[in-house]
Amino acid sequence: MNKLFSAIATAGVLAGCLVAVPSAGAAPAVPDFQPAPIAWGACSSASLQKAGAQCGFLDVPMDYGDPGGAKVSLAVSRVQHTTAQSQGVMLVNPGGPGGSGLGLSVLGRYVPNHAGDSYDWIGFDPRGVGSSKPALSCDPNYFGYNRPNYVPTTPQLEQTWLASSKAYATACAKNGALLEHMKTTDVAKDMESLRKALGQQQINYYGFSYGTYLGQVYSTLYPQRVRRMVLDSNVDPRKVWYRANLDQDVAFDRNIKIYFDWVAKYDDVYHLGTSGDAVEQLWYSEQKKLSAQPAGGVIGPDEWSDIFLQAGYYRFGWEDMAKAFSGWVHNGDWQTLKALYDDTDTPGDDNGFAVYNAVQCSDTQWPPSWQRWKTDNWATYLRAPFETWGNAWYNAPCLFWPAKPGKPVRIDGTHVTSALLIDEELDAATPFAGSLEVRKRYPHSSLISEPGGTTHADSLSGDSCVDDQVADYLATGKLPARKPGNGPDTTCAPLPDPVPAGAAAAKSGTGAAKVPSELRQALTRP
Repeated sequence: MNKLFSAIATAGVLAGCLVAVPSAGAAPAVPDFQPAPIAWGACSSASLQKAGAQCGFLDVPMDYGDPGGAKVSLAVSRVQHTTAQSQGVMLVNPGGPGGSGLGLSVLGRYVPNHAGDSYDWIGFDPRGVGSSKPALSCDPNYFGYNRPNYVPTTPQLEQTWLASSKAYATACAKNGALLEHMKTTDVAKDMESLRKALGQQQINYYGFSYGTYLGQVYSTLYPQRVRRMVLDSNVDPRKVWYRANLDQDVAFDRNIKIYFDWVAKYDDVYHLGTSGDAVEQLWYSEQKKLSAQPAGGVIGPDEWSDIFLQAGYYRFGWEDMAKAFSGWVHNGDWQTLKALYDDTDTPGDDNGFAVYNAVQCSDTQWPPSWQRWKTDNWATYLRAPFETWGNAWYNAPCLFWPAKPGKPVRIDGTHVTSALLIDEELDAATPFAGSLEVRKRYPHSSLISEPGGTTHADSLSGDSCVDDQVADYLATGKLPARKPGNGPDTTCAPLPDPVPAGAAAAKSGTGAAKVPSELRQALTRP
């Protein structure tokens, strides 16, 4: 999934036709690995130090089929429980794949009513990510400035992007043997090693975005090891990963139109158009101009769309993006656009992108025929032009990936005794149908939905209806009563849209809740 998640099929076989490996409840048939305990010490991160966290490394096999062979070191952090009785460990994953979770041991503080205080919260950088060793990198400058237009309107553009994608995949081969062991199943086995190293019979788990798929895989392989599990914004296990990305394209196009409607609502602040259609027309008009004359020589049409893609993910940055849009149109302010782009695509650092590809390209076989990609993406572009080709090229290294692909686990939550699912019904990165499918596969789960909400992975972000139910579940194990049928089990209103400063409503004190910056930063990368 694009920057998720950040978030694909075999030749002649649809991606949704998943192969069972192994059967539900059966741990992988590999030699047993017994990790050494983690040697906890001081953390280098100021925010983790402030939270009283401890940090360390866990050595795990690069290849679990050869547990005595080469190792990788996972960076791990821990914030211990502060209550007399412990409810065990809570592992957290922010998504991606490729997102750093090392800082998310602080997540417990955001659970209402101190319900997180009885857990040891465990943050970790998955293999290849961030502070784990080795960390993947292929071409740090892959996300530069003023790149060729995503939309391949000429044969030259198409060939340029294919060559670039092939070059990136080829560069990734320098990471050696690790590239063959970056599947979601490898990360799930790492979680099992973490459980053992922490001396626990069971784990609790909190996963966002791609982290929900990691939770699905772990709980399918090791259902007896799962105590409680929260999955926010669920990946559809039928569609990993090719079909999932095409579904995203349509959903992001819908959400950007919702955003343009919001911008138009506050035309007295931004002066970009009094209707969503007018704002949308202006946005595409400016994008076309940037093809000929990049803003500040650096922000071309690709960078422009990458900046505003975030509006399709989250409501939290709507004001910043609207200010940048208005500042560019009315004042020629390209510096603010560049700052937003640098924060989104992090030129000079491709670790998140490298891991994203390493996982998704090897989890399953993608269509090997470029003609299949080309046909599907042009057909999708005709009804969803906003993100389709940007997403296609984001995933195109999978056409040339040097590691052998695997086969997805057939997700089965029948033996998982408890899971709380959460999703906003207009989530673009992980469309709501995925949460309904996961609910169907986990008969002991309950789903909280937020009708009309467009924000991705937003639990513990200030919506008391959602967050209080998370707290109740973590404190007592109580789930919302499961209803008959295939719909959600309970609903909450999403957080309100933001109200920009200077708008009439802002003067009355209304507007969206503010999300803690360190939490939002952790959940919006890559």
